[in-house]
Amino acid sequence: MKMENHMLKNATFRNLHSDFFILPNAWDAISAKILEECGFKAIGTTSAGIAASSGYQDRKIPFQTAIATIEQIIKAVDVPVTVDMEDGYGESIQEILQNVRQMILIGATGINLEDSTMDSKDPLYDISVQQKKIAAIKELCIKEGIPIFLNACTDLYWCNIGDPSLRIHKMIKRAKAYEKAGADGIFVPGISSIEEIQLLRSEVSCPINLLAAANTPSISKLKEIGIQRVSCGSAPFRATMTFLKNAGEQLLNHGNFLPITSDVLSYQEVDHLFSVRKET
Repeated sequence: MKMENHMLKNATFRNLHSDFFILPNAWDAISAKILEECGFKAIGTTSAGIAASSGYQDRKIPFQTAIATIEQIIKAVDVPVTVDMEDGYGESIQEILQNVRQMILIGATGINLEDSTMDSKDPLYDISVQQKKIAAIKELCIKEGIPIFLNACTDLYWCNIGDPSLRIHKMIKRAKAYEKAGADGIFVPGISSIEEIQLLRSEVSCPINLLAAANTPSISKLKEIGIQRVSCGSAPFRATMTFLKNAGEQLLNHGNFLPITSDVLSYQEVDHLFSVRKET
């Protein structure tokens, strides 16, 4: 991606956090393009959606397989794209930095970095370890001259880690530590209590990102609290897969073509989405 274009997208994405916005998540080029056509000002990627659509479980997809899809997503749209990098796809900080550098080179305007390990015996990285990762990534961005938005994710709620009565305090401790290390935003998937969200908002000054769920407070309430961003995660992907499953069952069991033929995008409409591929 050309430096000037990349810098403009970075600034655009960062400025979105001065107000409230919804971030939809794509898993391939066509899903990203459809979401852009809907009018969204930025798009995130879903690691679960990219992994599943490539034949892998979440967090088990090879990095090079994932980044190939992510690059196609970035090339498919004109809006900024922020990438779910899971835990960085690396065992060491140096390996994570190499991966972040590749994300910068393909034009990512932001990344999510999680603190969960997927190890049931030791489910979270130590705070100090995560701080070192965040600080190293920020230093790399300064060196590369591309200030991508680093969203530090803590998975205490998402993974149901520890005593629920103590979770809010442990989460806030991590959020404040990540902000101190240089994180541009804090992402807390799984939190839904208005009181806990308000407490989090009072304790950190950087933008806060929540994950859309059935029990997520209303947009008006989140705006009132001062939340800047709500991501959709893998929900759009799972909703699409649910439609495909239901339509397939109707087709197989009842010979019903309506779910796949009634009120759907035409062949021409889909084909036209990529009639012009812009060089970035």
